[in-house]
Amino acid sequence: MAKVSRKPTGVRRSAAARSRSQKARAAKRHTSGLLDRVMTALPFTEDQWHKFFLVILLAIGMIIAGSVASYAGVPEMVRMELAKSAGRAGFEVDRVRVTGVERLNKQVVYERVLGEQDRPMPLVEVEEIRERLLDLSWVEDARVSRQLPDLLRIDIVEREPHAVVQKPDRLILVDETGHELEPVSGEEAKDMLLISGPGAQKQVAELGRLLDAAPALKPQIAAAEWIGNRRWNLTFKTDQMLALPEGDKGPAALVKFAEMDGRNRLIGGKAIAIDMRVPDRAYLRCADGPCPRGMSAAVSAE
Repeated sequence: MAKVSRKPTGVRRSAAARSRSQKARAAKRHTSGLLDRVMTALPFTEDQWHKFFLVILLAIGMIIAGSVASYAGVPEMVRMELAKSAGRAGFEVDRVRVTGVERLNKQVVYERVLGEQDRPMPLVEVEEIRERLLDLSWVEDARVSRQLPDLLRIDIVEREPHAVVQKPDRLILVDETGHELEPVSGEEAKDMLLISGPGAQKQVAELGRLLDAAPALKPQIAAAEWIGNRRWNLTFKTDQMLALPEGDKGPAALVKFAEMDGRNRLIGGKAIAIDMRVPDRAYLRCADGPCPRGMSAAVSAE
């Protein structure tokens, strides 16, 4: 039978192995010694260190257990049971109080929160209720709050009606931004600013800034027509029409007309139309044609 002979481990290899083992033991002793010196330097006893590490382990265990419970839906079950207990103790929605409503039908507000009746207070989602209320055309803002034990309080901030926009088939009441509030009849719109023209509803806020340039004229303006998607024609309550230039020139022209009216009493005068589209000049038209030259010249000269 053949014999298998093993070569003895080389002297160099054996010495290297012993050297690595010695270095590892030395490093371990050094690390342990350093850790022991640090722990000894701190003002804690060994028993306190044991308690500290125990608390750390318990905290990690609780985090893991909480994560598992959350995944399994346990916290939601606990929340629901606590909410039901609160409801049985009288902490549930029994009353709803609505304030701040003047033009909006209050019943519409109650309908938006009808599902909250008899709901336990902890389960009332105030932000969700607020979002439902903001869907109402008249509501600019809403504040919803719980008033324990059984009151749900709703404070409404209404939009202010500003003008009436004339559409091909109806009249729409809008606020100062052009936001639609509700349809109105011709009788209801009689004393309000009437805005017309293709695309005029998108220009309601811009019209407001234009009229603010000459506030003394605002109460005397009955209608505004958006012309060619670029400029305004204003109609006064005297049925006189004022044609304004487009763009940034409009406010300056309106201010100029206000000054001219202060000197010459144009509103309520003979001119039925005043054209301010040419800089530094006003063209007046009377009922039977162009106004007398002297009248137009006097206005333009000033």
